[in-house]
Amino acid sequence: MPIVKTEYGKAGDKTVYCYTLDNGGGLSAEIINYGGIIKNLYFNDKNGVKTDVVLGRDTLDDYFKNDGYLGALIGRHANRIAGGKFTIDGREYNAGINENGNSLHGGNVGFDKKVWDAEESGTDAEPSLVLSLLSPDGEEGFPGNLKVRVTYTLTADNALKIEYSAVSDKDTVVNLTNHSYFNLAGYNSGTLKSQTLYINSSFYTPNDSACMPTGEVLSVEGTAFDFREAKELTPNLDAPDAQVQMFGGFDHNFVIDGEGYRLAARAECADNGIVMETRTNQPSMQLYTSNGLPEGEYKNGSHCGVHSAFCLETQCFPNAMKYRHYPNPLLRAGEEYKTVTEYKFSVK
Repeated sequence: MPIVKTEYGKAGDKTVYCYTLDNGGGLSAEIINYGGIIKNLYFNDKNGVKTDVVLGRDTLDDYFKNDGYLGALIGRHANRIAGGKFTIDGREYNAGINENGNSLHGGNVGFDKKVWDAEESGTDAEPSLVLSLLSPDGEEGFPGNLKVRVTYTLTADNALKIEYSAVSDKDTVVNLTNHSYFNLAGYNSGTLKSQTLYINSSFYTPNDSACMPTGEVLSVEGTAFDFREAKELTPNLDAPDAQVQMFGGFDHNFVIDGEGYRLAARAECADNGIVMETRTNQPSMQLYTSNGLPEGEYKNGSHCGVHSAFCLETQCFPNAMKYRHYPNPLLRAGEEYKTVTEYKFSVK
């Protein structure tokens, strides 16, 4: 089984390991069981150059201060909950507050800051890393003892497949995703120049000034949010659209057209030919163009910051418990939460 396990550091009294997965067909990844972080993701470009397409940091200490959630698993609830408040069957709960009076990405100590149990699995052609944890009842204000399992697999057709599952003993909310920052030209290119994006979405949810959905669901037709034909990212990051101007780029939820497991997005880099297709069974996806990523030195001395990468966070709608017309993240006791997202790579 092509998985190499090496010690990466200590988180308190727990040892953190780095797992290197390689499918033997051009795709490999380095994943640590602290935060389930994808620290490196390599694919060979059209010239056979091994290219690392995700931003990251060097050391475990750097990841303890992981501004921007680089590469991390996000839970219990990805994205934002207004005021941290949500109601289940008339009872109000208060999730951890960690961003301007709101709850972001699971609160103060989300799944991105946990040491996960890890198990190696899969085959030579499709190696898998299975991560699991128990989030106790009341953690960060969320009800229920929640058993979570996330499986990373490098498939034989060069996809990074992420399968999420969870079961709770109480009614709760669950919305899991991964927060990798992609730059198909390479993590150290520092720009999204020559990269195009297609999004299979006819509608998006606009935000208020706190980046919280307003409850509206608007057509992308005639707006900067229309990616139904692929277009370059860089020229559109300062589009004369009030929503784009408010955030200095995109940090918005796109409603994925269709149902079931389907294509959500396709990104391409004209310079090296790398193509990444995102597929999911989730109802929506957050496009984030690293508008607030702190400027500074990242892994291997690379300089990254604003607009150095993009995130495609498949998810349930943000703050969905507030709006009955939004698909919501409610998970009833004993039922299984089960979603899958795949980032598939090729060259053209």
